[in-house]
Amino acid sequence: MNQYETVFILTPVLSDDQMKETVEKFKGILTSEGAEIINEENWGLKKLAYPIENKTTGFYQLIEFQAKPETIAKLEVNYRRDERVIRYLTIRMEKYAIEYAVKRRSLKSNKEV
Repeated sequence: MNQYETVFILTPVLSDDQMKETVEKFKGILTSEGAEIINEENWGLKKLAYPIENKTTGFYQLIEFQAKPETIAKLEVNYRRDERVIRYLTIRMEKYAIEYAVKRRSLKSNKEV
């Protein structure tokens, strides 16, 4: 299994409950396909670099997970079908990116303590 990182932007007109429901939907797709979710971060409402569908802000969400390559195709099809997702990007992490992500998570957890 490879390690992946996916970031998606949700439309800013969603309520908090709708946003959480959408994130849970995509996490459910991953776990139903046998993926192991390693990390999840809600980056909140941020300004977009350029307007997308006449929107200038969006809710950013990051999910880091381990999965088989076939899972990515199913996840991205669901991103495209969901009208609440305005952009997404999924990458396979190479070993240096994985090391960096582990270091970043440990620094973040130390700051929270």
